[in-house]
Amino acid sequence: MCLILFAFHSHPEYPLVVAANRDEFYDRPTAEASFWNDHPGVLAGRDLKEGGTWMGINRDGRFAAVTNYRDSRFARVNAQSRGTLVSSYLSGGTDAEAYLGELGETAAEYRGFSLIIGDHSTLFCYSNATGQKILVEPGFHGLSNHLLDSPWPKVEKGKRLLQRVLNHDRTPAPEDILDLLADKERPPDNLLPDTGVGLEWERILSPIFITSPVYGTCSSTALLLHKTGKVAFVERDYRPGPTEGREVRFEFTIEHPGFRKESFDE
Repeated sequence: MCLILFAFHSHPEYPLVVAANRDEFYDRPTAEASFWNDHPGVLAGRDLKEGGTWMGINRDGRFAAVTNYRDSRFARVNAQSRGTLVSSYLSGGTDAEAYLGELGETAAEYRGFSLIIGDHSTLFCYSNATGQKILVEPGFHGLSNHLLDSPWPKVEKGKRLLQRVLNHDRTPAPEDILDLLADKERPPDNLLPDTGVGLEWERILSPIFITSPVYGTCSSTALLLHKTGKVAFVERDYRPGPTEGREVRFEFTIEHPGFRKESFDE
């Protein structure tokens, strides 16, 4: 996962709206989003190489997503898979704050990452690049291959586009969120970060939607969590081949006492 845009308690009907692109090598084996057979409460895509995932939600309302932190200083030999950071949280019973407390003891075993975990009421962002746990404030946020709200062009533009969609519609459509994730415009060179991969790759990786012969945006996901606990989850596949353009859709209602209409009414 290389770009996560989200609105947290910034819409009158939806305490959490997420727009996310997963960027990966096209030939990495991947299963489309579904409820997992081994953990039936978890809804997510699945990395079939390591068994984890980049983003998901469970029937209890817990949400998690991870991005790689792009910096050669955080290279690790025989590192743990970062996708397990998401899957372990979603399939386990530990709350977000306790999970991050335990993770701090083993975070150095992973290559660089930034992790968002929590639920409709509380979200945290943690990166092993800094070792800091951040309580996410209400607002529009973005995370790419650095820290939360680092002012990379794709992050800043994505936040603006998401805010435009949500300000326009009291009931936003997943299709509008997926469409904003398809933006392929490249920013000028003078605005690009320098993450050690060279200018040509910085250019390739700079748009919201990435394309190249071997690596790019493999899927886009829209997640809308309504104040009543109703979840809409739509994933659109962009991997070259027979699944390109395919969408999978899920709707379910979280069974949680925190989801009472008055909880989010002003």
